[in-house]
Amino acid sequence: MHYVEPSREVLAETLLAAGPHAPTLCKGWQTKELAAHLYLREHKLSSAVGLFVKPLAGRADKALAEVAEKASTTESYAKLVRRFRSGPPAYSPMHLKSVDNSANLSEYFVHTEDVRRASDRWAPRALDSEYSDALWAELIKRAAILYRGVDLGIVLVRPDGPRHVAKRSPVSVAIVGEPGELLMHAHGRTRHALVMYEGQPDAVALLESAEIGI
Repeated sequence: MHYVEPSREVLAETLLAAGPHAPTLCKGWQTKELAAHLYLREHKLSSAVGLFVKPLAGRADKALAEVAEKASTTESYAKLVRRFRSGPPAYSPMHLKSVDNSANLSEYFVHTEDVRRASDRWAPRALDSEYSDALWAELIKRAAILYRGVDLGIVLVRPDGPRHVAKRSPVSVAIVGEPGELLMHAHGRTRHALVMYEGQPDAVALLESAEIGI
């Protein structure tokens, strides 16, 4: 099953419910900045490239700030979210289902939780088992990159049994949690991920202080 389209719907509804000035787990961003980011990465190729190419980062940041500023009112914000909700244009690479799935499955889950978990009271969503499996599959594709800054071995462990060695080292820490929680941890949302650590205390302390994610 293709989960990106329903994930987009959930993310859009979460953004609309929060309004333009709600906090997020993305440092320095309110929901209007997050909505601008989501729109621009699909509709403006230069903004998408700017996420990874430093010479273009300034231009991308300026475009994001301009779009976010225009979305400061409830009406303009809702319009921006609706434009994101309508999906990528035909000229965008993300219009292709394979690219859309690779680029957005994890992105939409993490950003939905960036809004939900920024509040004082939140609870994890009950996810469909096949959706969890899809998130797990995406996670293990990228785990080595996401944990590249950690000077430890990393083993990701699901409570129902599957394990994945993300990084090998003489000293390792196992991170145990449901796929969605592991995904949040791997994307640097460590304090808001419901996971447990198994390893030597000094290794766990090193993991907790490490830079994780992209």
